[in-house]
Amino acid sequence: MKNIAVIGAGISGLYLANLLEKEIDFEYKIYEKRSKFNLEEGYGIQLSVNSIKLLNKIGFKNLSVHDLSYPKRVNFVDAKNNNKICDIDINKFNDESNYYTTLKRSTLIKFLLDDIPDSKINHNIELKKVEYGEKLNAHFSNNTIENFDYIIVSDGVFSNSKSIIAEKHIAPKFFKSVALRGNIKNYDNPDVSIFMGSNFHFVIYPVNQNKDYNFISIIRKNLSKEQLADEKLFENNDFLQSLLGTINQNSFLDIKSNLENIKAFPIFVSEKLEIINKKNIFFVGDALFSFPPSFAQGASQSIETSNDLFQNIKNNNDIFYKERINKINSVNWRSKLNHFAFHLKNPLSIFIRNICLKYLTKNEKFLENYLGKIYRD
Repeated sequence: MKNIAVIGAGISGLYLANLLEKEIDFEYKIYEKRSKFNLEEGYGIQLSVNSIKLLNKIGFKNLSVHDLSYPKRVNFVDAKNNNKICDIDINKFNDESNYYTTLKRSTLIKFLLDDIPDSKINHNIELKKVEYGEKLNAHFSNNTIENFDYIIVSDGVFSNSKSIIAEKHIAPKFFKSVALRGNIKNYDNPDVSIFMGSNFHFVIYPVNQNKDYNFISIIRKNLSKEQLADEKLFENNDFLQSLLGTINQNSFLDIKSNLENIKAFPIFVSEKLEIINKKNIFFVGDALFSFPPSFAQGASQSIETSNDLFQNIKNNNDIFYKERINKINSVNWRSKLNHFAFHLKNPLSIFIRNICLKYLTKNEKFLENYLGKIYRD
């Protein structure tokens, strides 16, 4: 029997727990610093076929279709005048039982929690120290010490556990961008639509069959260290209104009047892939590597990474990081390229970008290389 500690109960940690729950050779506990899960928020996520295949193996296909949406296209639109530039048919990456899916993040978390016994989840606890011996001795914030065969760190982009294990401070890098998210009213389009503006873009997509739509905007913005450290700044109404104003002034949509449940947060990404050679300690999800959000692969890669790690542990292999390096690099450069292309402000650059988009979105070889290798492989 292998005893496993899962540090963090985000998407990656909970998906891994679902895999462990179905294997009699594993015993596990989850340690989560939050006091409870937020299962009410309506913000959305996108899941491409690579992760849907893995989720379907643990029963995701049994969810009510009312709680899911299956966009057929990704539209590229000029945010200023609402002129559609081109689109991608994402149906081509689906198969008979796995479809590109959008939904509320809370819907996915509820599903992942369904088969995990409450007794396996320990709230209000953080990892404080690890001692290495025949077993891994984990010291926790509630003054307990437990022994494990494996420790899996999945506590997000600001993972404190990562620094504890590495025995050095590891911090993500501010991406010089702020995200603004919410639920948008008076909108009706079943596709994923990307609206490109000057130094910003926003994406709107349905999250269920009830015409609920997610809005997420990425706005280029430099912030000082003092501003980044001020958590209240991102709840300040003047700051939120300034972000909304940036979009409103440069967009056909009246965002200010139609956005609800607004939240803002700075975007942090991993500066590099930190591979820490500690036996039987692994990182997954954003604790392993956090991508810029402009390729919509964060959740899918969290699920895929946890599956890879599970297979490595189950088969007693030692190739987890070797398998992940190429995929991480592939997703990372695509995310950065998208971020650059979506935010152009020079009219000539925008003209050239739009011509390229019209050509590339209909080029089968390009689409298979740019999207197919990520979505299906």
